[in-house]
Amino acid sequence: MDFSNSAHRKVFFDVHNDLPREGPGDRLSTEKAMSLVKPLPVSPAVLDIACGPGMQTLHLAEQLPQAKLTCFDLHEPTVIEARNRVTAAGLSDRVQVDVCDMKNIPYPDSSFDLIWCEGAAYNMGVEQALTQWKRLLRSGGKIALTEAVWLKPDPPEELRTFWSAYPGMNGIENRREIFKRCGYSMLHDFVLPENAWWDDYYTPMKARLDSLCEKYKGDLIAKPVLDYSYLEIDLYRRYSDYYGYVFLIATI
Repeated sequence: MDFSNSAHRKVFFDVHNDLPREGPGDRLSTEKAMSLVKPLPVSPAVLDIACGPGMQTLHLAEQLPQAKLTCFDLHEPTVIEARNRVTAAGLSDRVQVDVCDMKNIPYPDSSFDLIWCEGAAYNMGVEQALTQWKRLLRSGGKIALTEAVWLKPDPPEELRTFWSAYPGMNGIENRREIFKRCGYSMLHDFVLPENAWWDDYYTPMKARLDSLCEKYKGDLIAKPVLDYSYLEIDLYRRYSDYYGYVFLIATI
């Protein structure tokens, strides 16, 4: 699917706008990862990279009631949604939401005790992300991110073809080695449960797709984007034992 095409990209964002999450994840997985990240300073500075609509940002704020959180996303409508959620939760005094590109983060070196990134590091490639973001961490700082991985070898050809657009798709051990190569010490990792794909992501996405089929009925530009999204959901339904997201937690 060519999302560099502006017309396709517009439909893609129409599919994803107002979803609870922009990718796989759930409250319990965020809480589990946070428990494995601790201990942190009493009032940690936290950076949530590519925060999407901010669901995990709110969970982080709940888990770290004395933290100052900075979060950002490149897509301005998503940032507006995240800001609205932060305001509604009464957290505007300690959660800042910016429009920013993860490839060109403007914050000073050694600004954060914790970097968080759920389902987005692949946009740079995990090795490049880990290398560039390392400067943002204070001494002893920690990073937690989720990354798509193969869970067993020899996936079906249609699955491998679909995921060929995902840079560097590999196994969990490969991801651990990348962290080490970039100068991090691994602390923990765990695979997200299947419900983390369905509850706040694929189930609401399927409902939105069904409604958009009527909106875009007969639209030959929209059809391949909608078909691609339906295929993504169907592949996970059939082949979830072959791949998943892993939470990786490390320190410098």
